Amino acid sequence: MTPAGQIWSGRMVWAVALLLSLGLWLWGSALLPAAFDYPKAWRIPAAKWIGGWITWLVKEAAIGPIAFSDVTRAIAAAVDLPYQAALAVLADGVQLQEAGQVLQLIPPLPWIAVIGVVALIGHWAKGPGLALLMAGCFGFVAVFGQWHSAMVTLASILVAVPLGVLGGLTMGILAWRYAWLERALRPILDLMQTMPVFAYLVPILILFGFGPTAAVIATLVYATPPMTRITTLALQRVPDETHDLARMIGCSGQQKLWKVLIPTAREPLMVGVNQVIMLSLNMVIIASMIGAGGLGFDVLNALRRLDFGAGLEAGFAIVALAIALDRLSQAVAHRSTGAEPSGPWTRRHPYLVSAVIFVSIIAFLSLIFPSVQTYPDSLQLSTSTFWAAVVQWINVTFFDTLEAVKNFSLVWLLVPVKRFLLGLPWLAVVALLGLTGWRLGGWRLALLCAGLSFLIAATGQWEKAMITVYLCGISVFVAMLIGLPIGIWVAERDNWWAVTRVVIDTLQTLPSFVYLMPIVMLFRVGDFTAMIAVVAYAVVASIRYTVLGLQGVDPRLIEAGRAMGCTPWQILTRIRLRLALPEILLGLNQTIMFALSMLVITALVGTRDLGQDVYIALTKANPGNGLVAGLAIAFIAIIADRLLAAVARTEREKLGLGGAHGS
Repeated sequence: MTPAGQIWSGRMVWAVALLLSLGLWLWGSALLPAAFDYPKAWRIPAAKWIGGWITWLVKEAAIGPIAFSDVTRAIAAAVDLPYQAALAVLADGVQLQEAGQVLQLIPPLPWIAVIGVVALIGHWAKGPGLALLMAGCFGFVAVFGQWHSAMVTLASILVAVPLGVLGGLTMGILAWRYAWLERALRPILDLMQTMPVFAYLVPILILFGFGPTAAVIATLVYATPPMTRITTLALQRVPDETHDLARMIGCSGQQKLWKVLIPTAREPLMVGVNQVIMLSLNMVIIASMIGAGGLGFDVLNALRRLDFGAGLEAGFAIVALAIALDRLSQAVAHRSTGAEPSGPWTRRHPYLVSAVIFVSIIAFLSLIFPSVQTYPDSLQLSTSTFWAAVVQWINVTFFDTLEAVKNFSLVWLLVPVKRFLLGLPWLAVVALLGLTGWRLGGWRLALLCAGLSFLIAATGQWEKAMITVYLCGISVFVAMLIGLPIGIWVAERDNWWAVTRVVIDTLQTLPSFVYLMPIVMLFRVGDFTAMIAVVAYAVVASIRYTVLGLQGVDPRLIEAGRAMGCTPWQILTRIRLRLALPEILLGLNQTIMFALSMLVITALVGTRDLGQDVYIALTKANPGNGLVAGLAIAFIAIIADRLLAAVARTEREKLGLGGAHGS
C-alpha cells in the first residue's frame, strides 16, 4: 500500500472507532448498561485477595521452622542497628534510661564539628567553593533552629542511601548479565516507581512494624529503582573496545566488572547515587507518618496546624540538605583520582586526619562551652511569623478576587470536564486506548493499554480513576501552558536560565506537603486547591525539559534557517520546537508523573479520587484497598508513559535522530 493509502486507511480506522464510541456514548446506556457501569458480579476481588495474602504472610507463611514474620523482623533489626548508630552520632548521643529518667552518657557530635567535617568533605571533593557551600547549607539549618530534626533526617539518609545504592547496583549488574532478569525486573521497577508510596506503607507497617526502620525500608522501595535502571543502562553502554581491552590483558569476569567496567561507567552510576539521595529526601515527610521523625515530622505537624511559616522553615531545611548532598554527589562523580601520595598513613589520608583532629578539639571545647555543643537558642532566627502574616494579608486583601478565580475555574473548566469523563463508557475508553496503542506501537502496546485500563474497571476503580484522570489532565495542561512559554523564553537567555534553574531546583526539592499549606489557606479545600498544588509541583518538569530540548538543537541548523531568510517565529516553530519535540514530550511524561504523585498528597485537601482511597486505606490499615487503588494509579501512569514514549520514538525517527528515547 502506498503511503497515501496507509494514511487514509489509518484515518478510516479512527473514524469508525470514534463513530462507534460516540454511538455507544449517546445511546448505549439503555442498550448496553454494562458498558458504562462494570457489573459488580464480574468484578475481580483484588483487594480481598491482596489483604488475605498479606494476612497469610504475617500469620502462617514460614520457611521450614522459621516464620516469614520472623524474617521481616530480623531484616528490620538489621536495618535498625546502623540507623541507631548514626542517630547516636548525629542527634541523640548515647543515652541510658534509669528510674524513668534519660541520662546522657555521651553527647552527639557538636554542631560545629558536623559543619567542619562536611566542609572538609566538600573541600576534598571539589575545593574551597564546595566547602563553603556545605558549611553554608548546614549552618542555615542550625541558625533557623532545625538542627536536631535535620540530624535525625540525615541519620536515616545515611542508612537508606548506601543500602539503596548497594541494592540497586546489585540488581542492575544482574539485570545487565541476564537478559531474562532485565525483562522480568522491568514491570516490577515500573510499579515501584509509579505506585504511590502511601499504597505500600500499610504492608510495610504490618511486615516490619512501626518506627524509623519501617520508614527506611519504605524509602528503599521508593529510591532503589532508578539506581537499578541506571546501572543496567550504564553497563550496556560501555564501549566494545573496553570489553576487548579487558579480555586482552587477561582479566577474569570479576576483575573485568569491578576494575574495568564499573570505573568506566562511574559518571552515570554517580547520577544514580544522586537520584537515590534526592528520592530519599523526597520521602522524609511520608516516612514520618510511620515513625521516621525529623524534618518530615515537623512539616507534617505544621500542615496539621496550618502553620505555613513553621512548615516552610522545615521545608527549606530539607532543601538545604538536598542542595548540599546533591552538589557533593555530583562533585564526587567528576572528581579526578590522581596518583596516591606515598609515605606514612597520615600523609596518605590528610583529610581524614584533619577531620579526626578537628572533631577531637571541638568535642573537648564542647565540654567547657555549651554553645559549642548546641547552637544557642538566643542566636536562632525564625521567619515563620512573617510568612504567616504574608499569607494572611493576601487572604484578606484579595479574598474576593481569589474566590472569583476559583468559582470561574470550577464552573467553566473543572466541573464540565469532570462530568464529561465520568459519563464516558469504560468499554469505549478501553477500546480506544487499545487502538491508540496499536497505531503507535503495535499489538504489544495495544494489549498493555487495553489490559491495564480493563483491570482498572474490573477491580471497581473506574469512577475514581476518571476523577484522577480529570484532575491530572487539567493540571498537566495548565502546567504545560505555563512551563512551555517560560522554557522557550529562558532557553536562549543564559542569565534568566541561571535564575530560573535556582528557582525550579528549590521548587523540586521543597517537600510537596509545603505547597498545600498556603494554597489551603487561600482557597480552602476542594478540587481547585488540588489543581493549584499539582500545577505548582509539576510545572518544574515542563520548564526543565523544554529548555533541555531547545538548548540541544544543533546551532548549525538554526544558522541554516537564518541563511534561508526564516523569521525568528519560523525558526522557533519550524526548526527549534520541532527538533526539541522528543524532549518536550519527555517533559510532558515527567509532568504527568509529578502530577500523579502529587494527587495522592492532595487527598489531604478533600479530593475524591484514587489518591483519597489510598490515604483512607493507610488510616484504616487496609492493605488490600490501598494497593488496589495504588495499582490503578500506577496503571494510569504506565499507560501514559508508554504512549508518550511511542510518540517520542516516532518523532525521533521522523527527524532522523535515532532510536527510542527512554522515559
